[in-house]
Amino acid sequence: MNSLIQKKSLAEEVATRLQQQISGGEYKIGEKLPIEPELMKAFGVGRSTVREAIKILSNSGLLKVQQGVGTFVNKTSSDNEPMDHRLKRAKIQDLDEIRQMLEMKIAEKASLQRTQEDIEQIKIHLAERNETGNAGMLKECIEADINFHVAIARASKNDILLDLYKTASLHLKNWFEEINKNTDSFTETQYLHQQLLNYIIAKDPKKAQNTAAKILKYAAK
Repeated sequence: MNSLIQKKSLAEEVATRLQQQISGGEYKIGEKLPIEPELMKAFGVGRSTVREAIKILSNSGLLKVQQGVGTFVNKTSSDNEPMDHRLKRAKIQDLDEIRQMLEMKIAEKASLQRTQEDIEQIKIHLAERNETGNAGMLKECIEADINFHVAIARASKNDILLDLYKTASLHLKNWFEEINKNTDSFTETQYLHQQLLNYIIAKDPKKAQNTAAKILKYAAK
């Protein structure tokens, strides 16, 4: 609990970190949380932020506040926790695995459901991916890559797939920047991404899915 949070005004961020600690077993059911000053110091935030974070987790049923006594862990997971919050506290590896599984199905469905407008949007992001990759602009290239795959997810015409993929990718964005020191892997796989688009345009679900698998296989190296 000694790492600071950069965005100190976000109570939701503190709530997420606390939730991760609870679900990870750092605090057991019935255990009392540290007092406010300790939480303020641990997360590098003010009293009002800590109180709001406690309120968020209390409303979800994870924590129980006993006036004059303290705040206690009520349970380790929330039955009504929004999926976005659940994905935020997921392990990076688990989140990436979900993203990869989604990409396979998304490629298949997009090749069957895409419209001409979808194709034009995918082309735009693919061009941006190529341009920023060749220029060595890592953050911009990652952004373009995510937008490319999100555009394909949108072309699948399945809103649930789209929402899940968008959420997973956005939460993984910082991790992508950490594991990629340059844009080499993006430029090396540009041809595969072009192939994927070609098969989506051709309405060939099998080849689109196979190409998505090749992209994921390369990323796993």
